[in-house]
Amino acid sequence: MKKIKVIFATLILFTTYTFSQETRPNIVIIYVDDLGYGDLSSYGATEVTTPNVDKLAQEGIKFTDAHCSASTCTPSRYSLLTGRYAFRKNAAVLPGDAPLLISTKRETLPKMLQKNGYKTAVIGKWHLGLGNGNVDWNGKVAPGPLEIGFDYSYLIPSTGDRVPSVLLENHHVLNLDKEDPIQISYKKKIGNDPTGIENPELLRYDSDDFHGKTIINGVSRIGYMSGGNSARFKDETVPYQMLNQARLFIDKNKEQPFFLYFAFHDIHVPRLPDNRFIGSTKMGVRGDAIVQMDYITGELTKHLEKRGLKENTIIVFSSDNGPVLDDGYTDQSVELLGQHKPGGPYRGNKYSAYEAGTRVPTIVHWPGTIKPKESDALITHTDLYASFAQLIGHTLLDNEAPDSYAMWNTFSGESCKGRKYLLEESVTLSLRHNNYKYIHPTKKKAPWIEEKNIESGTSLNPQLFDLSKDIEERNNIADKNKKLVKKFKAEINRIISNEVSRN
Repeated sequence: MKKIKVIFATLILFTTYTFSQETRPNIVIIYVDDLGYGDLSSYGATEVTTPNVDKLAQEGIKFTDAHCSASTCTPSRYSLLTGRYAFRKNAAVLPGDAPLLISTKRETLPKMLQKNGYKTAVIGKWHLGLGNGNVDWNGKVAPGPLEIGFDYSYLIPSTGDRVPSVLLENHHVLNLDKEDPIQISYKKKIGNDPTGIENPELLRYDSDDFHGKTIINGVSRIGYMSGGNSARFKDETVPYQMLNQARLFIDKNKEQPFFLYFAFHDIHVPRLPDNRFIGSTKMGVRGDAIVQMDYITGELTKHLEKRGLKENTIIVFSSDNGPVLDDGYTDQSVELLGQHKPGGPYRGNKYSAYEAGTRVPTIVHWPGTIKPKESDALITHTDLYASFAQLIGHTLLDNEAPDSYAMWNTFSGESCKGRKYLLEESVTLSLRHNNYKYIHPTKKKAPWIEEKNIESGTSLNPQLFDLSKDIEERNNIADKNKKLVKKFKAEINRIISNEVSRN
């Protein structure tokens, strides 16, 4: 009888989510940078209002125990697009001149969707490397997004606080004057451009020495850049440029299914929101950047509605890691924080092994198909790959998305069942199981995290917390629960040694 029920349930799922190529839903992933669990009014913020994102939450599934895969950006983005844990690639936050991190031979989320009739685009922050090393920024920059499954790309090549501070469309830097070639170095000063360390009087706000190299748009960056003056972006206009390109991509592909990975730079440093948003909050530029992000999100969703695509488009809204205030620039984000709690009730920040490092606001919106609700299911962005494959009827290869679980019923709110075990990556590996949070001991040290007044969450000893009683992870109960600790250690070791962990 039990076997018959399982077969019947599977048939219902197959019948409910079977599409022709013409009716397959569009997929839009809106990935915000450094947005914390408590940074939206729909997730409890009182010092900033985010009506456009709140509307998505009101009309869709609002998850309260959803996680990006890692507490830093590059690893989370790697896992999102590959369905594979970033530690398997030793992925860390990349410098601006790093080679392409994702192998062109690896299956990816955009490749999978391409094979199933989707047009694909990435617009926004990339930070997954470009080229094979020694990139020629004045010529063809490849391999990149187009070689791993995207039909179109419009990028900040790495991230805004790293050179080159230019926009890249497909394989080429935009607006580049060949008579003023770009040169980049992360090792030594090149050219005569002023730097933040040498010319602090030219800065709009100060930075630490790490961010104190070439000054672009009044802000010093990581790394040295010379040339490419006509191609250098203005931070304040980048969000509008990204929005415009997203609209154009949607209009060009509205007659067929499309996948848009819209990767915000907001609210990452340097925070330079457009003048229209300055003073929107009492929290300074970080709060104002949140308001700007909300506005751009609203304009993007309104465009889908204007084109009659709202009911046939799945929007996943989330963040690549937890919040950070002081991340290299003295922009008063700490001093003006007031009563705002970027991580909500959770301990930790970006970079941290504690919950706020990876527990992020996550909303899935598909009006007319998904019923509005709140879900406390334990989920991870790593599972979006297999879940979208499940939705459109794609059978994964044995080596495809090896750490991704097919959980579309959970993402759509039909089921409240989440992950049995959920891995969180930081300086170490952590594991969630029901309300338990285990942080694996490590000898690795990250003094640069502590210098930012951020708790790394690491220890030489095992840490175990019961989040149902200790939401702030203050009471380590590992010594009193040695059987559980042994169980979690074994599960982490199993995950490490077994790449194909999909059940």
